[in-house]
Amino acid sequence: MRTQDLGRTRYMPVFQAMQTFTAQRSPDTADELWLTEHEPVFTQGQAGRAEHLLAPGDIEVVQSDRGGQVTYHGPGQLVVYLMVDVRRAKLTPRGLVSAIEGSIIDLLASYGIGAANRRDAPGVYVDGAKVASLGLRIRRGCSYHGLALNVRMDLEPFRRINPCGLIDLKVTQLADLGGPDTLDAVKSPLIERLSERLRH
Repeated sequence: MRTQDLGRTRYMPVFQAMQTFTAQRSPDTADELWLTEHEPVFTQGQAGRAEHLLAPGDIEVVQSDRGGQVTYHGPGQLVVYLMVDVRRAKLTPRGLVSAIEGSIIDLLASYGIGAANRRDAPGVYVDGAKVASLGLRIRRGCSYHGLALNVRMDLEPFRRINPCGLIDLKVTQLADLGGPDTLDAVKSPLIERLSERLRH
């Protein structure tokens, strides 16, 4: 599995690049993980409803083709996009979600942080507060979009939305849980766990 670190990016160019990569890949194309940290943006999933976008203010709102409702991306959050041939990896969509969630849960456990997933709302939670979001699209048997892990960021924009369509959902981050407070400290350990879970 190839890994690309894109650094700080705007959302739309990366979104469009994911679509292009997925449309042009062949059965022999290697899977890739793209790491990035986005400029502030709210993204609406395919199921996104306007009432969950409470007060976006000066932050851009973008319509995406991933699953799920509205979420926020911004500096201090590690985003990992997974371009994976799901059929080749012999994964179901639910299996891919479980692999991603398990990787994050394993990572947090290595920092002494107990975390769990929720069957009714994909993502990873610590004491009921969401620390990582998931949103995927599978096209032609291949996935794109991925996960967003809050490391050390301004959490205020999450109060401008109902994150993932959940009213009064609390949001947390690694730095406030006693974990690392830089993206660089988290990147390699998370990639290792994703690679193990995806059998690459």
